[in-house]
Amino acid sequence: MSALHSSRRGWLAAAAGLALAGVGAGLAWRTLKPQSQTLSEAESLFWQQQFTQLNGVMLPASSFQGKPLLVNFWATWCPPCVEELPLIDNFFRENKLKGWQVLGLAVDQAAPVNKFLTQSPLSFSVALAGFPGIEVSRSLGNVMGALPFTVVFSPKGDVLHRKMGKLTSEDLRRWEQLPV
Repeated sequence: MSALHSSRRGWLAAAAGLALAGVGAGLAWRTLKPQSQTLSEAESLFWQQQFTQLNGVMLPASSFQGKPLLVNFWATWCPPCVEELPLIDNFFRENKLKGWQVLGLAVDQAAPVNKFLTQSPLSFSVALAGFPGIEVSRSLGNVMGALPFTVVFSPKGDVLHRKMGKLTSEDLRRWEQLPV
């Protein structure tokens, strides 16, 4: 009888463990999955944003609607961000005649960004998002609030793809093939 009792206890413990794992997995999925309703709100809010350009003029995100857009959140103090910028710049130069646009949103201050761009000019638009840019990136799916973070929008303004971390040539090649 005690062997039977131990066996039942083992099965109950295993079942409880599986149930807890299932609850944990479900919570993680709900937290990390792209949520269409929230994302739609986030997309709408993104297009309502305005960012300060380095010359002080405001740049409305809505000015980029109607064509595919790659938005890269970066900072001068972020080594992987700085490493991927030439790759993004090359992508822009090769694809701007195909309609692609690129917006670099610096989660940084004007002085270091100006200094950086003086030494390493970029062909695409750069604006300041400042520290609030992290929250903008979180609303677009950057759950960790880490940099670099890149979002690709369709001409309609929907998020087609997002990537946390340093971009690769493969990422950009795959994205330029997206039906836009």
